[in-house]
Amino acid sequence: MASDGINKFIKLWLCIIISLCYCYSIGRTKKTQKGIVRLLCLLPVMFLYLAIPLNISSIHFAGATAFSISWLANFKLLLFAFGKGPLSSPSLSLPRFIALACFPIKIQQHPSHLNVYHTPTNYAIKVLLFALLLSVYDYTHHIHPTILSVLYSFHVYFCLEIILVTVATLTRALLGLELEKQFNEPYLSTSLQDFWGKRWNLMATSVLRPTAYEPVRNTAARFIGRKRALLPAVFGTFVVSGIMHELIFYYLGRVWPTWEVMQFFLLHGVCVTAEIVLKNVFADKWPLPRAVSTPLTVGFVMITGNWLFFPPLLRCGAKERAIEEYAVLGAFIKNVTTLTFRSFQSQ
Repeated sequence: MASDGINKFIKLWLCIIISLCYCYSIGRTKKTQKGIVRLLCLLPVMFLYLAIPLNISSIHFAGATAFSISWLANFKLLLFAFGKGPLSSPSLSLPRFIALACFPIKIQQHPSHLNVYHTPTNYAIKVLLFALLLSVYDYTHHIHPTILSVLYSFHVYFCLEIILVTVATLTRALLGLELEKQFNEPYLSTSLQDFWGKRWNLMATSVLRPTAYEPVRNTAARFIGRKRALLPAVFGTFVVSGIMHELIFYYLGRVWPTWEVMQFFLLHGVCVTAEIVLKNVFADKWPLPRAVSTPLTVGFVMITGNWLFFPPLLRCGAKERAIEEYAVLGAFIKNVTTLTFRSFQSQ
């Protein structure tokens, strides 16, 4: 059964790669210049990408594909239709076009020295902590629910960062690209604006800015001025993010949404806009020290996540399914290691 799921997953990704070759050719054809004509040519592919995660049963494969393809790739193709975004560079080769379209990566425009927090040792520690976290789940009946909610928060963070870093590392090795980091130590955030805009899942942020934030701000600026238009633009971005997260949760559980996840992002959208206003009024007069602002920020994210974000995820059996898949992966790695060791012994 596991091999059938992997085979289906591989076939679906082959379908994605073939469809992206078609998209690449669309961008290089003079008859499909940017605009409505190109959008109409890309719409079948975009609808296909919305359907693909429905054919994947693995919670990790479905989640990764939904995020990378149904959300990010579709948004990048939407920008591409109008000659914008990372796919619109005329110098992109086909392999780079495919990589940028279907993987949650962003080419680094101004290479800089590696951040002290983004070293191989740092990631190795996170992998180790993630493994320890999984072992703790054997004792969940003896752990207080509040502590469990904290563990779930770290589970999501470690899992996402490990997956994204793995994809980025493979892409960098194959194509020789210098890539932007996907996370920037979100547990060091000093405000919600810092958390969502500069530290958490920066690949989603980089796609939401041109597809949600900028269009809303440009539209609102016509009526209330560009400075004030910042607030509806920020809130509108959270609305779009909430809708896409509800879609991803549907792919994971195949259950009609209860809109708790949407409420989570609406709440944070309201709080971030309020934070921006308060910063403009009080920040210069009474700035909060990091020792206060960081625990408040991280604590608020965890508390609201435990209230609205995690319940629908847990109700669809995500934790149990994830642990089962980790067990299968562990058994596979053990078998491969054993066979490799025996082959060396026989030599």
